[in-house]
Amino acid sequence: MDLYSVMSVSDRTKALEWYGVFFGRPADEVIGEEHLWQVGENAWIVVDDRDVRSERVGGAMITFGVTDLDDILARLAAHGIGHGPLETYSNGVRHVEVLDPDGNSLSLAEAPAQ
Repeated sequence: MDLYSVMSVSDRTKALEWYGVFFGRPADEVIGEEHLWQVGENAWIVVDDRDVRSERVGGAMITFGVTDLDDILARLAAHGIGHGPLETYSNGVRHVEVLDPDGNSLSLAEAPAQ
């Protein structure tokens, strides 16, 4: 099974710059007006600013499991991208929410070292 999660945005130029910083690279693929970042073997984040998606701008919520949370947060901070409070859950998972310019929520979760 493949996963394509659409992040509806209001300004493509602004969003492509922001998502390029978030993922640390430009889009992996462009199909028509959609820009895609591959985030797993069969998982993609799709940035789309078409009018047909305008009612959904800012409404996405997604969580990424990561192994390098501190490095990611440092990269984001170096580009002026902030985040919510860093939480540590009772099971040791560290979690933080990052909002794109439209308010879409991209959370990062790092499991404790085994």
